[in-house]
Amino acid sequence: MTIHPGGQNICGATIGVLCLESYFPKPPGHIKNPSSLSFPVLYEMIQGVTVPDLLNNPSLDLLQPFLDGAKRLERNGVRAITGSCGFLALFQKELSAAVDVPVFSSSLIQVPLAFQMAGGSAPAGILTADANALTPDHLRAVGAEQIPVVVQGLEESDEFAAVILRNERTSMDLAKVEREVLDAAQALIRKSPKMKSLVLECTDLPPYAARIQETLKLPVFDLTTLAEMAHNVVTRHRYTGLMPW
Repeated sequence: MTIHPGGQNICGATIGVLCLESYFPKPPGHIKNPSSLSFPVLYEMIQGVTVPDLLNNPSLDLLQPFLDGAKRLERNGVRAITGSCGFLALFQKELSAAVDVPVFSSSLIQVPLAFQMAGGSAPAGILTADANALTPDHLRAVGAEQIPVVVQGLEESDEFAAVILRNERTSMDLAKVEREVLDAAQALIRKSPKMKSLVLECTDLPPYAARIQETLKLPVFDLTTLAEMAHNVVTRHRYTGLMPW
């Protein structure tokens, strides 16, 4: 007989997500849309911290609520922790030190992987919410400071910037956002035609990853696919199959 210790209010969630406070639409592919994923997730809202807060004022004053949230997720039994904004990369070291489960704070952790998988010579592309807010400190925090990258942001867009970067309203024209994202992806490949891989920094971009790939014909890495990999890493299953007679 196995005795389980208990003490958890919710059981069975693989990945915990530290969520910024935002109320615009989250289509399938977004980490805050659980129908995007093939496994259960647990969400921890960081009240009062918005996307503009994290992008425009990424000070250590913002860190403590995320550390507290990560600890709550760990107590609730998640096996790994991520966040709902790629700019949380800045806090990767502090978050991973605060808990005893794996932390992948940002899809930017994949930049070295994307670079090496594509031959280790051509720069890795990064499509980001705001190129002005993405600093060398963010890349350094996830061990990507030595990787050659080319960056394109959506800060000059219309719909995406108004809703997500400036928090002007919660309603959003998703078709218009898709066009803006594809335009940004095409601008990136024009900027660096030799680019061989692409990392989507922003969690609002994975819903458009398939269209981006159709356009650029490149491997596309994002947080949703990273979360799937992390789930598989922390929930290994025995293999079944056949061996010779």
